[in-house]
Amino acid sequence: MSNLEGKKAPAFSLPGSDGKTHTLADYRGKIVVVYFYPKDDTPGCTKEACGFRDGMPAVSRAGAVVLGISKDSVASHQKFIAKYELPFVLLSDEDAAVMKAYGAWGEKLMYGKPVTGVIRSTVIINESGKVIKHWTKVAKAEQHPADVLAFLDGLT
Repeated sequence: MSNLEGKKAPAFSLPGSDGKTHTLADYRGKIVVVYFYPKDDTPGCTKEACGFRDGMPAVSRAGAVVLGISKDSVASHQKFIAKYELPFVLLSDEDAAVMKAYGAWGEKLMYGKPVTGVIRSTVIINESGKVIKHWTKVAKAEQHPADVLAFLDGLT
Protein backbone atom coordinates (compact mmCIF):
# COMPACT_ATOMS: atom_id res chain seq x y z
CA MET A 1 0.00 0.00 0.00
CA SER A 2 1.33 3.42 -0.85
CA ASN A 3 1.78 6.03 1.82
CA LEU A 4 -0.37 9.13 1.31
CA GLU A 5 1.72 11.49 3.48
CA GLY A 6 2.21 14.84 1.79
CA LYS A 7 -0.58 14.19 -0.72
CA LYS A 8 -4.04 15.69 -1.01
CA ALA A 9 -6.49 13.46 0.85
CA PRO A 10 -8.96 11.70 -1.46
CA ALA A 11 -12.41 13.30 -1.33
CA PHE A 12 -15.29 11.28 0.08
CA SER A 13 -19.02 11.47 0.66
CA LEU A 14 -20.42 8.80 2.98
CA PRO A 15 -23.50 8.25 5.14
CA GLY A 16 -22.85 8.71 8.85
CA SER A 17 -24.17 7.20 12.03
CA ASP A 18 -25.80 10.57 12.78
CA GLY A 19 -28.09 10.30 9.74
CA LYS A 20 -26.15 12.89 7.71
CA THR A 21 -23.92 12.57 4.68
CA HIS A 22 -20.33 13.55 5.49
CA THR A 23 -17.79 14.84 2.98
CA LEU A 24 -14.15 15.63 3.54
CA ALA A 25 -14.93 19.21 2.45
CA ASP A 26 -17.26 19.53 5.49
CA TYR A 27 -14.16 19.40 7.68
CA ARG A 28 -12.05 22.01 5.87
CA GLY A 29 -10.23 24.08 8.49
CA LYS A 30 -10.07 21.19 10.98
CA ILE A 31 -7.59 18.41 11.61
CA VAL A 32 -9.31 15.12 10.78
CA VAL A 33 -8.36 11.70 12.09
CA VAL A 34 -9.84 9.06 9.78
CA TYR A 35 -9.41 5.51 10.97
CA PHE A 36 -10.38 2.49 8.90
CA TYR A 37 -11.40 -0.65 10.76
CA PRO A 38 -12.81 -4.06 9.82
CA LYS A 39 -16.02 -4.55 11.82
CA ASP A 40 -18.23 -3.01 14.49
CA ASP A 41 -18.33 -4.68 17.91
CA THR A 42 -15.43 -7.10 17.37
CA PRO A 43 -12.67 -7.31 20.00
CA GLY A 44 -9.88 -5.36 18.26
CA CYS A 45 -12.20 -2.79 16.69
CA THR A 46 -13.95 -2.21 20.02
CA LYS A 47 -10.62 -1.65 21.81
CA GLU A 48 -9.54 0.78 19.11
CA ALA A 49 -12.84 2.72 19.13
CA CYS A 50 -12.86 2.91 22.94
CA GLY A 51 -9.26 4.13 22.87
CA PHE A 52 -10.30 7.01 20.64
CA ARG A 53 -13.33 7.61 22.87
CA ASP A 54 -11.17 7.78 25.99
CA GLY A 55 -8.70 10.09 24.23
CA MET A 56 -11.29 12.63 23.09
CA PRO A 57 -10.04 15.36 25.47
CA ALA A 58 -6.64 15.25 23.73
CA VAL A 59 -8.32 15.15 20.31
CA SER A 60 -10.34 18.24 21.25
CA ARG A 61 -7.24 20.05 22.55
CA ALA A 62 -5.64 19.53 19.14
CA GLY A 63 -8.74 20.96 17.46
CA ALA A 64 -9.28 17.65 15.68
CA VAL A 65 -12.24 15.42 14.87
CA VAL A 66 -12.31 11.62 14.64
CA LEU A 67 -14.17 9.69 11.96
CA GLY A 68 -14.24 5.90 11.81
CA ILE A 69 -14.92 4.13 8.51
CA SER A 70 -15.90 0.50 7.89
CA LYS A 71 -18.16 -1.45 5.53
CA ASP A 72 -20.77 -1.86 8.26
CA SER A 73 -24.22 -0.33 7.77
CA VAL A 74 -25.32 2.90 9.43
CA ALA A 75 -27.68 0.84 11.64
CA SER A 76 -24.75 -1.32 12.80
CA HIS A 77 -22.73 1.83 13.52
CA GLN A 78 -25.58 3.28 15.58
CA LYS A 79 -25.75 0.15 17.75
CA PHE A 80 -21.95 0.13 18.19
CA ILE A 81 -21.95 3.81 19.20
CA ALA A 82 -24.80 3.31 21.67
CA LYS A 83 -23.23 0.22 23.25
CA TYR A 84 -19.84 1.88 23.87
CA GLU A 85 -20.91 5.55 24.12
CA LEU A 86 -18.67 6.59 21.26
CA PRO A 87 -18.59 10.41 20.91
CA PHE A 88 -17.71 10.53 17.21
CA VAL A 89 -19.32 9.73 13.88
CA LEU A 90 -18.83 6.41 12.13
CA LEU A 91 -19.17 6.38 8.35
CA SER A 92 -20.48 3.53 6.22
CA ASP A 93 -18.42 2.60 3.13
CA GLU A 94 -20.39 -0.46 2.07
CA ASP A 95 -18.81 -0.70 -1.40
CA ALA A 96 -15.29 0.00 -0.01
CA ALA A 97 -14.69 2.76 -2.58
CA VAL A 98 -13.29 5.21 -0.02
CA MET A 99 -11.22 2.50 1.63
CA LYS A 100 -9.72 1.66 -1.77
CA ALA A 101 -8.90 5.34 -2.38
CA TYR A 102 -7.04 5.48 0.94
CA GLY A 103 -5.30 2.11 0.49
CA ALA A 104 -7.34 0.59 3.32
CA TRP A 105 -8.79 -2.23 1.23
CA GLY A 106 -6.79 -5.06 -0.25
CA GLU A 107 -5.04 -8.33 0.34
CA LYS A 108 -3.91 -9.16 3.85
CA LEU A 109 -3.11 -12.26 5.83
CA MET A 110 -5.70 -13.68 8.20
CA TYR A 111 -4.61 -16.69 10.21
CA GLY A 112 -1.79 -17.17 7.71
CA LYS A 113 -4.03 -17.18 4.64
CA PRO A 114 -4.35 -14.35 2.10
CA VAL A 115 -7.78 -12.68 2.12
CA THR A 116 -9.15 -9.47 0.68
CA GLY A 117 -10.63 -7.03 3.16
CA VAL A 118 -10.20 -3.94 5.29
CA ILE A 119 -6.62 -3.05 6.18
CA ARG A 120 -6.68 -1.39 9.59
CA SER A 121 -5.06 1.99 8.97
CA THR A 122 -5.34 5.66 9.87
CA VAL A 123 -4.70 9.02 8.22
CA ILE A 124 -4.48 12.45 9.77
CA ILE A 125 -5.53 15.21 7.42
CA ASN A 126 -4.58 18.83 8.08
CA GLU A 127 -6.81 21.90 7.84
CA SER A 128 -6.12 22.34 4.12
CA GLY A 129 -6.87 18.73 3.16
CA LYS A 130 -3.35 17.29 3.02
CA VAL A 131 -2.42 13.97 4.65
CA ILE A 132 0.17 14.76 7.32
CA LYS A 133 0.41 11.26 8.85
CA HIS A 134 -0.49 7.84 7.48
CA TRP A 135 -0.29 4.60 9.38
CA THR A 136 -0.62 2.20 6.44
CA LYS A 137 -1.01 -0.90 8.59
CA VAL A 138 -1.98 -0.84 12.25
CA ALA A 139 -0.68 -3.96 14.01
CA LYS A 140 -2.02 -3.40 17.54
CA ALA A 141 -5.53 -1.94 17.56
CA GLU A 142 -5.57 -1.37 21.32
CA GLN A 143 -2.27 0.62 21.25
CA HIS A 144 -2.97 2.62 18.11
CA PRO A 145 -5.17 5.41 19.57
CA ALA A 146 -2.32 6.32 21.96
CA ASP A 147 0.03 6.64 18.96
CA VAL A 148 -2.46 8.92 17.19
CA LEU A 149 -2.94 11.05 20.32
CA ALA A 150 0.83 11.39 20.76
CA PHE A 151 1.08 12.62 17.16
CA LEU A 152 -1.74 15.13 17.74
CA ASP A 153 -0.04 16.36 20.95
CA GLY A 154 3.07 17.03 18.88
CA LEU A 155 1.08 19.37 16.64
CA THR A 156 0.11 21.75 19.46
